[in-house]
Amino acid sequence: MNDSFQNGSDLELNSQSSESQSEPASRNSSEYLQLLAESVRAARARRGITRKTLARDSGVSERFLAQLESGTGNASILVLRQIAQALDLPLGALLPDADLPAGELTRSIELLRRLDPASLTKAHEMLLRQVDQTQTGDRTARIALIGLRGAGKSTIGKLLAEKLRLPFFELDRLIEQESGVSVSMIFDMYGQSGFRRFERRCLEELLSAKQRFVVATGGSLVSEAATYDRLLATCYTIWLEATPQDHMSRVIAQGDMRPMAQNPQAMSDLERILIEREELYRKADASIGTSQRSVQQVLDACLESMNSAAAAV
Repeated sequence: MNDSFQNGSDLELNSQSSESQSEPASRNSSEYLQLLAESVRAARARRGITRKTLARDSGVSERFLAQLESGTGNASILVLRQIAQALDLPLGALLPDADLPAGELTRSIELLRRLDPASLTKAHEMLLRQVDQTQTGDRTARIALIGLRGAGKSTIGKLLAEKLRLPFFELDRLIEQESGVSVSMIFDMYGQSGFRRFERRCLEELLSAKQRFVVATGGSLVSEAATYDRLLATCYTIWLEATPQDHMSRVIAQGDMRPMAQNPQAMSDLERILIEREELYRKADASIGTSQRSVQQVLDACLESMNSAAAAV
């Protein structure tokens, strides 16, 4: 992609930018840009997309993204909005000092900011239950498997569904049926945001149509906050985790060489994705390690976890 821009007035590539008057006095421009860089890098890692893909979807050059992610770029608000849209995030999610809404929501956010991380997690769970309590029903009758590719979601999901005599679904296959094209073509045609819309729609249709099922979700679903919250509120969610090496080797063993194609940094990218998503994956009801375990051992661990959850209801 050409490193030049059609609208040069929308962008400055000065690493020595002056401090904005709107920034807090305690934070200088350099610190602000570093926070912004960390936010963009983390968002891209959670989405599991390369810088090249983000450049294509946002219409921004890879060179500029590299500068932005290193904390040396000074993005105009228009270019930053393009990047946020390509990541399917509100602009405020990338801004360290985004304005807060007024009224009760502002006061609620201020209260939440005072909580320590553990208390904030509990508050979030309480809000989820409050919002979805009339819609969730028996979550243990709907099992959702989450995790990166190569975790064993399809293999374990099919066996789990057979054992429990439940229908098994793969969310990506439902998305392909809904759209009429492959997942890769959805990304090519509609971008990240288009895929997320199909993903949410198909999940809602599954929840409406079936009271009992096992579903294997896409690895990046957890990075879409609203969809993931919906999944957590309506399904008993199990994270199938594995080492980065196992994830990579299993995908390659299936004959898919795309993770390594023209990407010498594939393993380090995968490790970063796992690090960025770990906190999200850990929101699941259960975490089952699949490395150095047989398929039967993983299946038994899933069943044991579900039985314990059902007994506690």
